[in-house]
Amino acid sequence: MFSVCADPKSIEGLTWLSCYLTSGKHLDFYMSFVTVLALLVVTAPAAMLLGFGGAMAARSQFAPLRWIGKLYSAMVRGVPDIVYFMFFVIALDQGLELIKHKIVCRDWAEPIFRGLEFHVCPAAKIPLATASPFTFQLYGFGLAVVTFAIVFGAFVANVLYGAMQAVPRAQLETAEAYGMSHRQVFRRILVPQMWTYALPGLANLWMILIKATPLLFLLSVKDIVYYARELGGTKTQAYEYPHPDWRIFYFLGLLVFYLVMTKLSEIVLGKITAKLSKGQATAAGEALRRAAV
Repeated sequence: MFSVCADPKSIEGLTWLSCYLTSGKHLDFYMSFVTVLALLVVTAPAAMLLGFGGAMAARSQFAPLRWIGKLYSAMVRGVPDIVYFMFFVIALDQGLELIKHKIVCRDWAEPIFRGLEFHVCPAAKIPLATASPFTFQLYGFGLAVVTFAIVFGAFVANVLYGAMQAVPRAQLETAEAYGMSHRQVFRRILVPQMWTYALPGLANLWMILIKATPLLFLLSVKDIVYYARELGGTKTQAYEYPHPDWRIFYFLGLLVFYLVMTKLSEIVLGKITAKLSKGQATAAGEALRRAAV
């Protein structure tokens, strides 16, 4: 990065360390932290939308829709995350390529499925073989967002469904007695009230989502764990910056990063919980009322 770093073997001390920490691989390592944060920022609201839709479907009076909502929540929650990630990503990737193949390669005469192998025409590959490395990373990130959203959306659906069921029925009946329609009761009474009951479960899911980000390596996304393992491993004289096994220091840095993330999350979630619990007939609301007295 700096002119003094042109020949790493001729420098030492703090200069060597500064050149080492600003090398191209380390800049990619620092950007991988941005990738993890971007995944959290995009996945969390996507999972909330899927979960809210799943919870509404599970409460639907229309039986087929209700079955779909409950099946989505039960099926995804019942499969280990690592198995689902490996299966779903392959299935989604091949499904997209199959659709593209049917559109752009209509004259293709060879079979697509050859035993256990899957072959489409080169023009149907996603991304194309000539695409840039950034495009491959962006595609992998998109698959990661979809996969994380579907997995955690199922858990969110279960939490929100339980929260909706926890809202006292008397409040809903009172609103109906005042002449509110079912849609108005849902929008003005049920949804605002349910967040008080849902927040503890959603807070736990947020923490689990943070801890699940290392699963990005399963989706061919070079995440912080990948770079920590690669950069920290022993490097011989064949490399620009030879060094012994430093993985313990890199993983210690990841430990600090995740602890800071969870601590900041606890602070923010605590403030949101206090705000939502104020004036509510719950244990948290009662504790706030007594503290004010």
